[in-house]
Amino acid sequence: MHQFSVKGMTCAHCVSAIKAAIQTQDAEAKVQVDLDAGEVQVESMLSEAVLKALVTEAGYVVE
Repeated sequence: MHQFSVKGMTCAHCVSAIKAAIQTQDAEAKVQVDLDAGEVQVESMLSEAVLKALVTEAGYVVE
């Protein structure tokens, strides 16, 4: 499981956008977004670097 902090997430649309960005590359990925904590947890076959790049491409800042 990969976990990282993401800035700029504020609402349900943000959650949907992040899930969609990751699941376009890995449809089986399990994505959990905690808006209050600003964290994303992902179970995926993709590397952490790829996951972070996908979230960044969706318009969010990965820390």
